[in-house]
Amino acid sequence: MRYLVLASDYDGTLAHDGTVAETTIAGIERLIRSGRKLILVTGRELPDLQSVFPRIDLCERIVAENGALLYDPASKQSKRLAERPPDTFIADLKRRGVSDMSVGEVIVANWRPHEREAIEAIRDAGLELQVIFNKEAVMILPSGVNKMTGLCAALKDLKLSAHNVVAVGDAENDHAFLQSCEFPVAVANAIPALKQKAAMTTYGARGAGVVELIDRLIDTDLAEFESSASQDCLVIGRIGDKRVTLPLYGRNILVCGPSASGKSTAVIGLIEQIIDKRYQVCLIDPEGDYENLAGCRTIGDETHPPSVKEVMQVLDDPEAQTIINLTGVPGADRPGCFASLFSRVHELRLHAGRPHWLVIDEAHHVLPAEWTQVSTEVTEQLRNTILITVHPKHTSRAVLEKVNTIVVVGREPKKLFQEFAGTIDVKLPDMPERDLEQGEAAIWWLDKKELLFGMTIEPSRTDHHRHKRKYAEGQLEEERIFRFRGPADKLNLRAQNLKIFIQLAEGIDTETWLYHLKRGDYSNWFRRHIKDNELADRIAELENDESLSDKDSRERVTSAIAEKYTSAE
Repeated sequence: MRYLVLASDYDGTLAHDGTVAETTIAGIERLIRSGRKLILVTGRELPDLQSVFPRIDLCERIVAENGALLYDPASKQSKRLAERPPDTFIADLKRRGVSDMSVGEVIVANWRPHEREAIEAIRDAGLELQVIFNKEAVMILPSGVNKMTGLCAALKDLKLSAHNVVAVGDAENDHAFLQSCEFPVAVANAIPALKQKAAMTTYGARGAGVVELIDRLIDTDLAEFESSASQDCLVIGRIGDKRVTLPLYGRNILVCGPSASGKSTAVIGLIEQIIDKRYQVCLIDPEGDYENLAGCRTIGDETHPPSVKEVMQVLDDPEAQTIINLTGVPGADRPGCFASLFSRVHELRLHAGRPHWLVIDEAHHVLPAEWTQVSTEVTEQLRNTILITVHPKHTSRAVLEKVNTIVVVGREPKKLFQEFAGTIDVKLPDMPERDLEQGEAAIWWLDKKELLFGMTIEPSRTDHHRHKRKYAEGQLEEERIFRFRGPADKLNLRAQNLKIFIQLAEGIDTETWLYHLKRGDYSNWFRRHIKDNELADRIAELENDESLSDKDSRERVTSAIAEKYTSAE
């Protein structure tokens, strides 16, 4: 469920002449039974609202006084969100002839045509106050206080995100709070300026329009307005001058390609954009490759596996961007660890609508083809997920069947598309046979049956040292392991990461070390398999330096590797 909250204005929206119709109350009750919440956002003072609306118990929170007061009907606790103007200011308004005036916990309200007196009193008092209009009402509040700030306080109190809120209103003072929510709605009787900014205008006026909106929320979760929900999108790349974009909701994306082919560039660029737009991200990081991702909190490391309790405590904050590092979990235990985490994250998504995006790196490790530890009910509701893998066929078919967008980078892209299509039994569209260049990608929208080839990937801002820890301590793919064989091919000493390479290099016999050195095998390995041309060039210089002894060449090669990859930062 995408939209968990309906934030509604009261007068002219929920109510007509101060009264909420029984049919509207019945609609609110249906909304609550659907698992959603109502937040009332009104310019009225709380006692006034209680006198005209006896069903405030239907509200999860009430934002009163145009954003200045927050009230919890269940606990009957209220909280001022600003300070009331001083009594001397109120007395000055009375001296200026403003007699029909209401003073709340914070708000001071009167009626037109007394806006001039209000402005002059603010100027003469030298106070940081503002005047807000609501049709004929003239409301005086501390600067910066409005329905948007009040709604934000209510959402923070409930630990919910504005990205899961539909807001509906009718008047001038509703602009800010409608635009702060994911889906702004105007009722039929709303002022024209509000309708122009709304993603939807109801056919019905006032309460009838709200009921119309509630019924759509329950029936479709407003899926028919998906493209209107937000003006924003994610830019995945470009074809010439044309941007290639993805919507911020409704995509399950598979990014695949050989190691060091550009998967991380594409994914990090998307994550940066998601975070910039203040959607919550939870990233599953089996190999510790994302430790340098700015703005994220990492849970777990190579010595401390993340606990479900710790993860959920961090995700409880809607503003927290979270990386779950599984390097401390043995490889065989990772699918089970992920299953436990995934189930709890799914529960959070059901009742809070977040994390908005779930990113799963090395998906074939934590979601292997034989993965059955999470029910099909969970996978059926999979939304807004990015899967990253080298091997689609080694990844759970149940999860791959939920993918609607696949991005491929690197060599032999058609082979990877065929592997994916064969795994889930879908027809592959026609495409070129050529390899993709560095920085290029192909993208296939399965639901739209559209494929773009040779897209330039949108670069990320992050100076991302992806694979640094994997190369240093992890497990390289079989075809990328360095093997010390020696001149007679008698050995088969496997260096599956750089730490092991250094250990073997320090201990092997002179003949074997020099055999690979003189052939340029070390620099070629770094160039072809580690994809580090800078270090490859540095090692090539050492390989070609005939003045170096066996001992010196070993020390200088291993020191160059350790300096970049294995030394403590």
